[in-house]
Amino acid sequence: MSRLLTCAALLAGSASVSAQSADKMAETLITLRAEVEQLNSELTLVRDESKTELLGLNAQRAELSAQVERQQLALKKLAEDLTARQQAAVEAGAGDAELKPVLLATVQEVEAQVRAGLPFRTEERLAALTELRTQIESGALPPSRAANRLWAFIEDEFRLSRENSLQKQTITLDGQPMLADVARVGAVMLFFRLDDGTVGSAVPAAGGWSFEVAREELDQQRIASLFEALSKQIRQGWFELPNALVGGAP
Repeated sequence: MSRLLTCAALLAGSASVSAQSADKMAETLITLRAEVEQLNSELTLVRDESKTELLGLNAQRAELSAQVERQQLALKKLAEDLTARQQAAVEAGAGDAELKPVLLATVQEVEAQVRAGLPFRTEERLAALTELRTQIESGALPPSRAANRLWAFIEDEFRLSRENSLQKQTITLDGQPMLADVARVGAVMLFFRLDDGTVGSAVPAAGGWSFEVAREELDQQRIASLFEALSKQIRQGWFELPNALVGGAP
């Protein structure tokens, strides 16, 4: 009889343990299911964010390409206008006196293009055009040679629109002139870095351009990565950059 009671007690204990194990397994399954659902929701959110970011990057790349194309088309038009004017003057039998106004008009158009474009060594580029104009007006430079000089300047502008570079120039920040490293992305974006590590970009402003410090940490990191790449002579590649396109330039 005592053996039967002992067996019954053991069976009851075993049943109790099994019930507890089942409860724990059920709780574990519920917890795991909740975690899986949470991870699935997070994955969906990340996927949607990545899709949105990719669309934004594709749009920025398209805008960047359009900006480059517009810059190059403007320069190409200037070069074609210069060639057409020279050819018309030659066919008309025009002499140096008649070629002067043609060259001076083209110089003026190129000056306007430089002023409206990216503020990259603008004073130096304008000074070169001013010197050329002075030489044309004074007759110190024959029109044929002046045309070659002007054509070479336009070709340099084409080169600027196609290349990325890391150089130094003086910028005006908060009303103060400062020497800075500048990273130029073709003729559409210009970023700066000061000796203390402050970074920012050139942005279109009313009546011209201004240099503004990057406030967002992510923007600072992106600009710093661009400077690092250019310092390593990496001129081509995929870079995520703050939106500082020339699009709003005057």
